Amino acid sequence: MTTTIATTVQERLERAHDAARGVGLLSDAAKADALRAIADAIDAATPQIVAANADDLARGRENGLSDGLLDRLRLDAARVAALASAVRDVAALPDPVGRVLEERTLPNGVSLQKVSVPFGVVGSIYEARPNVTVDIAALALRSGNAVVLRGGTAAQSTNAALVAVMRDALAECGVDPEAIQTVDDFGRDGAHALMQARGLVDVLVPRGSAELIETVVTQSAVPVIETGAGVVHIVLDSSAPQEWAEQIVVNAKVQRPSVCNAVETVLVLRDAAERLIPPVAAALQDAGVTIHGDDAVRALVADALPATEADWATEHMSLDLSMRVVDDLDEALAHIRRYSTHHTESIVTADDARAERFLAEVDSAVVMANASTRFTDGGEFGFGAEVGISTQKLHARGPMGLPELTSTKWLARGSGQIRA
Repeated sequence: MTTTIATTVQERLERAHDAARGVGLLSDAAKADALRAIADAIDAATPQIVAANADDLARGRENGLSDGLLDRLRLDAARVAALASAVRDVAALPDPVGRVLEERTLPNGVSLQKVSVPFGVVGSIYEARPNVTVDIAALALRSGNAVVLRGGTAAQSTNAALVAVMRDALAECGVDPEAIQTVDDFGRDGAHALMQARGLVDVLVPRGSAELIETVVTQSAVPVIETGAGVVHIVLDSSAPQEWAEQIVVNAKVQRPSVCNAVETVLVLRDAAERLIPPVAAALQDAGVTIHGDDAVRALVADALPATEADWATEHMSLDLSMRVVDDLDEALAHIRRYSTHHTESIVTADDARAERFLAEVDSAVVMANASTRFTDGGEFGFGAEVGISTQKLHARGPMGLPELTSTKWLARGSGQIRA
């Protein structure tokens, strides 16, 4: 079994491609055992991982990374423990490989089965998110795939530590460590090689800024599952209970403002504006949120900044929130159609009919009624970790877990039949 680190990008891609064959044939138990070994190894290496992360954070501050990106980059002992726990959760999930999705017998007696199979090699390009290094590796392995990672220079030390720990854990339990590869040390050349690795990499998943995702989608020769930025909306309907409005909006903005399912724009129906905006805005401001409001909002909220046209299309990833008064639900839906990135939208309402209309008409990956947008998450949906939130419409949409990392093939079993 190869354990030395390949010295070129091409060698690493080829080793991942070769390792994928063996990983794809592992039993359910063997894949689960490998993930539990990785989780234990991450726990044991917590001091080294946190130390490597401290180097990345210090470099990030020197380079002027935003608070939102620094938060995504940060790993303390509790977050490392959460990574290990997520890996154990993935290990406990049902094996997505080998599921019989469809079966029939033809009139001539040939039996057909459509079954789930691994993609082979999953690539991912992402920014300043070391949790993605572990999440995608765990999901790829559990679904019988090898993985090639490009995690960006901001998290290079942390990612190197995590990849080394996971590769060592695989080797210890008899699984080819070449199933986990990183091209971080090749910089942009590594990312370019990954995007052009058609034939060696089967699918590529970008996660990060809108600019990064657009670059991968437009420049990749490898098929891409597109994840999207989160210009996320909450609509406060005329009948919205004040307590629900306050709690849901504050949670969706404040619980973790740097992530893609945090709310960025709140739309308030005009006949509820005087009732809901002052208490909701006060609760947000008490939590440190800066409100960017239109004229109607600023008339009700002291210290609100004037909202610009750009604010409606901005994923703040910070304690900033855009707020607008709309005449009715039709105008709210029109605003969402214009500015949404089709990630997650929610409505707060006591009117079941309006809730159902919102759920039916909004064209986003996840549409909610009376719940925080922070629930758009693979872990919260019961998938363990997640590959990302897909905002496209082909193959996968919404939080992507194990089934989204499999493809299908048809198995035909005959007894000498030939076609007439």
